Amino acid sequence: MTAISRGETPVPEGLRFVHLGFGAEAVEYESAWQEQRRVHAARFADEVPDTCLLLEHQAVYTAGRRTSDDERPLDGTPVVDVDRGGKITWHGPGQLVGYPIQKLPRPVDVVAHVRRLEDALIRVCAEFGVEGTRVEGRSGVWVLGDPVEERAALGGLNLDFDPRVTDELFDPRLNGPEYAPSNAGQRREDRKLAAIGIRVAKGVTMHGFALNVNPDNTSFDKIVPCGIRDAGVASLANELGREITIADVLPVAEKHLRDVLEGAELLPRAV
Repeated sequence: MTAISRGETPVPEGLRFVHLGFGAEAVEYESAWQEQRRVHAARFADEVPDTCLLLEHQAVYTAGRRTSDDERPLDGTPVVDVDRGGKITWHGPGQLVGYPIQKLPRPVDVVAHVRRLEDALIRVCAEFGVEGTRVEGRSGVWVLGDPVEERAALGGLNLDFDPRVTDELFDPRLNGPEYAPSNAGQRREDRKLAAIGIRVAKGVTMHGFALNVNPDNTSFDKIVPCGIRDAGVASLANELGREITIADVLPVAEKHLRDVLEGAELLPRAV
């Protein structure tokens, strides 16, 4: 794990990237969480500049503060409860995770910070030829599906009979692989390409984003990802129909995160 220097020298301006581990050196979640807290304290004390930790995680489910019991794995798979916003998600190999630890002016505008992260990730996706977008009321970066009436039939049934259309209690964990979140692309539904969940403490951000590059998306099928039952998940590799790696995406992500986060005019929330 790369250490961040301390000392009496002035803190440099601009966003600093720290690589915590990828591939065979993927980082266990609790270890990365501890490093986040350490860097957060250093940033609050102005001992380090704004810093973005970049990494892959070892496979883990994490649950934000709003996660409901009926969104967790049915088989008792362990879940780490964390202090970020949002609901339950999965992290693991093939997913680029970023934790921007950035000091914001007070009163803090959390929504503006989320929108900046979305903007940077939409630019990353566009550079690889994938059109990512926002969905009103749902954070993160999405690939939009076809209108319901234009989607292919499932199991010989017209999608007018798809239970998700009318049943708010529809549970994809119980309804077979054709309804699983990982199959959303084949169903031509809206699907999430990047999840965002943050926390702001003492005016400094924590947690951040997870961009699906080439993970095994069936890991999402044990849960209700982000608490959303009527959509699914995507990856750059699946959308492009070709192999793409974290190493391909990493420099592009750094470029756009730097452009957006350094170039933003940080303003306190309007009151």
